[in-house]
Amino acid sequence: MSLEIDMIDAKILDLIQQDANLSVADIADRVGLSSSPCWRRIKRLEEEGVITKRVTILDHDKLGLNFEVIASVKLQLPTRENLERFETAVANWPEVVDCATVTGAVDYMLRVVTTDIHAYDDFLRDKILALGLVSDVQSRIVIRISKRTTAAPLGLVRRLANTID
Repeated sequence: MSLEIDMIDAKILDLIQQDANLSVADIADRVGLSSSPCWRRIKRLEEEGVITKRVTILDHDKLGLNFEVIASVKLQLPTRENLERFETAVANWPEVVDCATVTGAVDYMLRVVTTDIHAYDDFLRDKILALGLVSDVQSRIVIRISKRTTAAPLGLVRRLANTID
């Protein structure tokens, strides 16, 4: 169930998504509120779980983490226990930056970031395949990122349609 979000909340969320370093005073000024009511709205959005975390996005290339793979993973037997065991393992692997259970011929799609193809091979052998749960992994090396965002598409929220650029 989605929460009631008005246009001011949506503007606050949009600003925070674009720059989590903005001060409450800056946000308040941009949405036309004073600092106290703006701070209360942000706190309410955090308490209601709309804002779950504020993070810093790093440049992978500058850190030497410029090898990215989209891996389709199929489990030998996708039982509840095996799914939970796989997901617990994935949660502890820093190379996996996204993991989604999917429908279709595979069970999971992983986005894996490493330094090079050799590091990915080690990850595959020492972590994914070493679990003994996986029957198939199809790896697709990412050549170029055309779009990447962490921003939620606020314009698609029914009550906010046509309120955010």
